Amino acid sequence: MKKGRGRTSRIRRRKLFRSSESRGVNESYKPEFIELKKWLKERKFEDMNLTPARFPGTGRGLMSKISLQEGQMIISLPESCLLTTDTVIRSYLGAYIAKWQPPLSPLLALCTFLVAEKHAGDRSVWKPYLEVLPKAYTCPVCLEPEVVDLLPKPLKAKAREQRTRLQEFFTSSRDFFSSLQPLFSEAVESIFSYSAFLWAWCTVNTRAVYMKPRRRRCFSVEPDTYALAPYLDLLNHSPDVQVKAAFNEETRCYEIRTVSSCRKHEEVFICYGPHDNQRLLLEYGFVSIHNPHACVYVSKDILVKYLPSTDKQMKKKISILKDHDFIDTCWKKVLLGEIISDTNEKTSLDVAQKICRYFIEETNAMLQKVSRMKAEEIALINQLTLVETLWTEELKILQASAGILNNLQTAFT
Repeated sequence: MKKGRGRTSRIRRRKLFRSSESRGVNESYKPEFIELKKWLKERKFEDMNLTPARFPGTGRGLMSKISLQEGQMIISLPESCLLTTDTVIRSYLGAYIAKWQPPLSPLLALCTFLVAEKHAGDRSVWKPYLEVLPKAYTCPVCLEPEVVDLLPKPLKAKAREQRTRLQEFFTSSRDFFSSLQPLFSEAVESIFSYSAFLWAWCTVNTRAVYMKPRRRRCFSVEPDTYALAPYLDLLNHSPDVQVKAAFNEETRCYEIRTVSSCRKHEEVFICYGPHDNQRLLLEYGFVSIHNPHACVYVSKDILVKYLPSTDKQMKKKISILKDHDFIDTCWKKVLLGEIISDTNEKTSLDVAQKICRYFIEETNAMLQKVSRMKAEEIALINQLTLVETLWTEELKILQASAGILNNLQTAFT
């Protein structure tokens, strides 16, 4: 979960959810969770409210062992369990980070530590936590190029930009990795490979919780707000839920309290924020079904294509839209405008219907293409299914929008 500009907004806004479909299968008996619980207990944390489980639809998560009441504390994770830049500085990496110039970013410090500890294997004191982390991620930076090509255009552009930034980040970090050679018997190039770095970056970007910004002279000016929270980060996302979560300076624990109740043996959720599905896929690697924040983005090129060619003020209007960040329009916003005049309203509805039909045709074509690829590229079926889910959710929005626009148009005839 979360780097500078806007990362705080991507940090999990923790919330709780109740659903009759959220019952899961207890997995606390599995060796990796037994070891994790033992490790957490040594660090003064023992959970009496939740237990690891597997759920239909969401996969691995945390299940309530008791009925949770509104305002009840569900997790209070001691600072000793959190993995932060303080952890890194106190480690064998601290001396190398302190003398490196220019100063490292907090994100790079955490990624370096994760790669090094993963390489240490059984020798790592963080092994119980590392063992329950995902072995791979499904963020667009991890998808095959031919799968990225199937994403909606706005998301495809952002995914490629993100991949480029990450590759540049890795390349610019190689000299620092080389400085760590005295710590390892193997060549650092084989330890700090791009694939290992990618795994570490995804771990931080998708799983970190927000901490109050810290400032150390040995780090760059980039906000130091990340904290990996073992066990707590097993909580899955739901856009419909609400909890209160923050680091308590008095108890020195990261605490989560319910805002709503939750029945016994149901999945407990948090919310990463009011994100649409393209944002969720870009930053976290998943799509939320029935997401109330879901939308379809309409680019400047599509607007220009379908707006009346006789409009002499077209360039000025587009410039105004761009200046006010209205170019990437969402359908749910388009459908809530004020009526200025019957003529303008009729013209606007005509344009909106044409754009909507265009997107429906494009979406159906992409779904057919994904379906064909799923039959041909068996090795990519999981990645393709993820993309298929995104397009399917967008099609639902477009079909609903088409129905609303048709009803509005009928009112004028």
